[in-house]
Amino acid sequence: MPRRARIAIPHLPHHVIQRGHRRCPVFFSDSDRVDYLGTLAECRATLGVRVYAYCLMDNHVHLIVDPRDDPSNLSSMMKRLAGRHTRRLNAARGWSGSLWESRFKCSPIDSEFYLLACGRYVDQNPVRAHMVSTPYEYLWSSYRGRAGHIESPLLDLDPALDALSPRQARRYEMYRALAALPVAGDDLALIRGASQRNQLTGDGRFSNEIRHEFGLDVSAQPQGRPRKPQLK
Repeated sequence: MPRRARIAIPHLPHHVIQRGHRRCPVFFSDSDRVDYLGTLAECRATLGVRVYAYCLMDNHVHLIVDPRDDPSNLSSMMKRLAGRHTRRLNAARGWSGSLWESRFKCSPIDSEFYLLACGRYVDQNPVRAHMVSTPYEYLWSSYRGRAGHIESPLLDLDPALDALSPRQARRYEMYRALAALPVAGDDLALIRGASQRNQLTGDGRFSNEIRHEFGLDVSAQPQGRPRKPQLK
């Protein structure tokens, strides 16, 4: 099956994944991760992208980023992140060549119905990988900032979190409760499938909106809208 070309759309959040070459590790120390996040902060400032969520795993990264007016900002950002990290590690370890797979994955997200699920998916990655028991325990994701445990100057407030409540304290409380619940199985499959195939994270309605507004014929996953988690 031919590989689907990446798509990027202005003023939409995108779930971006980049993996290490042959799924080998790309982070070996806390300083590696600090430097990577420093480059991400630089990209946020110079390119004007909005960073909504992130998770740095041992051999791959997840980002949720809005490119704003210029969709090419996503490629510029990923080129800078991958290139600088590769040069840094190659110099430190006497290596040569790229650390990363040649192409990053990219999936535009339907903000209204899937952005909240995608944010939880990113923050819960270390839990699903059995690295920690709760998202709070993992230092290298956006969870602590999104849940209000720390102030994170790297993060922007995404529309889905903003819609939870007009009061910041209540937003944090609600996100902590939501992030404690696993993403539903159907939504998990949709998010994974869309990101792996560079498809839209959304339904047919979202696909039609993209087609009409931007003239792009991009398929979406067939499932319907995500089920809302039931807070107890």
